[in-house]
Amino acid sequence: MPSADVSARIAWSEDAPAIAAVQVRAWRTSYADLLPADVLASLEPEQLAEGWRQALGKPQDARNRVLVSLERNLVTGFLVTGPASDPDCDPIKVGELADLTVDPHKRRAGHGSRLLQAGVDTLLADRFELGVTWLQAGDDALREFLTSAGWGPDGAHRTLDLVGDGTTTVKQVRLHTALVDPS
Repeated sequence: MPSADVSARIAWSEDAPAIAAVQVRAWRTSYADLLPADVLASLEPEQLAEGWRQALGKPQDARNRVLVSLERNLVTGFLVTGPASDPDCDPIKVGELADLTVDPHKRRAGHGSRLLQAGVDTLLADRFELGVTWLQAGDDALREFLTSAGWGPDGAHRTLDLVGDGTTTVKQVRLHTALVDPS
């Protein structure tokens, strides 16, 4: 039985439109109960692609990276890595995985696992000792996925204002994992 041609790699600026398209499809699915319908309907991949092009072309820090999962040459998901930005985290020692996103119709095919492993490998290559990531407090599926991979809650939590006027907020919890053996 032949295996699928799947992989994960650092994103190229040419991937920006595909990343934006995955982001829009994923947000429309994942945030349907959080964001107003008009906000989700107004998301335009072309507009988001420009932001991705800029992020890919001129990252703020050399350790900021965008990874993509692929099925042949089709972008199926993305993940952002870089120094942790939380005030209680040392940005030299603590790296963050952000925006672990898989296209809704490509989920449960191993793309998230490949992205997570590639993200951890990238954090290690950038000499981070600890990894952190934020997730919605009620996202039990993502929490189960991450805890099964060795991530656990560290007690930190926050509330994000998604549209900027206080009407749409989401509670998040932070998970962490040791990237290197502390001994």
